[in-house]
Amino acid sequence: MKVLIVSDSHGLTKELEEIKNRHFGKVDAFIHCGDSELSYGSSELQDFLYVRGNCDFAKEFPEERTEDIQGVRFFITHGHRYNVKMTLMNLYYRAQETGANVVCFGHSHIAGAENINGILFINPGSIYLPRMRKEKTYVILEIDEEKATVYFYDIHGDKIPSLSQTFSRLG
Repeated sequence: MKVLIVSDSHGLTKELEEIKNRHFGKVDAFIHCGDSELSYGSSELQDFLYVRGNCDFAKEFPEERTEDIQGVRFFITHGHRYNVKMTLMNLYYRAQETGANVVCFGHSHIAGAENINGILFINPGSIYLPRMRKEKTYVILEIDEEKATVYFYDIHGDKIPSLSQTFSRLG
């Protein structure tokens, strides 16, 4: 299974469409972790499972969502309501409540992935204004029976090997 994850596009439309078109038909799902700053139902968000970020003002956007994709439970949120700039503990507790295998979030604009007690946490960074790195990033998560690999890409579609990581099969 392959899932594309993006966050914090902050009004970018052309770039979001380019990323979607580049991977359309090659991934099983598209996730946007909020702060798109686009209107609810906009064409750029079509095909994405998306949530509301602190810079999204359409009330129709869900604050968070839990989705099962090919037997893997994803918890999707922006992260601002869970204080993710300081700690992942609040988000970890919520992930446990939802039974999530994978947590997708943004808000900090800092790309990274880590496994906490069998739950994979992924922040794809930002395609608008990254922090702690110069590359504008998004993720493709590949999961098979044995492992989960988080591949980071720059906005032009080039892999960033120094950020990409492989984890043992999720709990």
